[in-house]
Amino acid sequence: MGPLKVTVLCLILLQTCIITAQENEWKTATATYTKETSGSIITEGACGYGGIHKTLYGKYSTGLSTMLFNRGSSCGACYEVRCVDHILWCLQGSPSVILTTTDFCPPNNGLSSDYGGWCNFPKEHFEMSETAFTDIAERKADIVPIQYRRVNCVRSGGVRFTVSGSSRFYQVLITNVGLDGEVVAVKVKGSRTGWIPMARNWGQNWQCNVNLTGQPLSFEVTTSNGRTLTSYNVAPANWQFGQTYEGKQF
Repeated sequence: MGPLKVTVLCLILLQTCIITAQENEWKTATATYTKETSGSIITEGACGYGGIHKTLYGKYSTGLSTMLFNRGSSCGACYEVRCVDHILWCLQGSPSVILTTTDFCPPNNGLSSDYGGWCNFPKEHFEMSETAFTDIAERKADIVPIQYRRVNCVRSGGVRFTVSGSSRFYQVLITNVGLDGEVVAVKVKGSRTGWIPMARNWGQNWQCNVNLTGQPLSFEVTTSNGRTLTSYNVAPANWQFGQTYEGKQF
């Protein structure tokens, strides 16, 4: 390898390291928690995870304000969060928790952003489960200052694909995504088709208007860090709506 190629490669690696470091820097935000034991953050959420949400992500989940939710693109992303700069409410030593984005914290424009309208644009806010919140702050706290940063998601098993829809409307919910966690593009392929791009319906539900019945299905999943994972013949030819199938993991 010549000197010029070595120089270019070093510059690329340096730039990558700088970008990664910037993405992992601590940023400031605020956090509250939902007191509902059956609230959407715990049981379902705006990301579409539904009934499987509880077993996959449990109570270490969070809803994000509009600024962070990014119209559902952030669903599945993982954050490390810690309470800071509040001697009364933050637990000693500022312990942190790892959260998975499962819900949307809607704005309340009838209240000011510093009193009740925590999720008003452009506030960066986490609405946590009570379990997660009390790992970093006192339960009686109303709202606390936090620091957060993106981290890799640690998942057990492969990426999961839950199929729904009808013969002319095919939809798949994608869950249990490791590493980046944030899915930005999906393609599906039947045994009698080429690769078909899918559109985001809502949250992590992806759709296409193609009849794929009677064909084994393969999926191509791309996350926000640019990684693409292809799982071939994940669902057999006799796949059924309402069933979940497991592919490879990042």
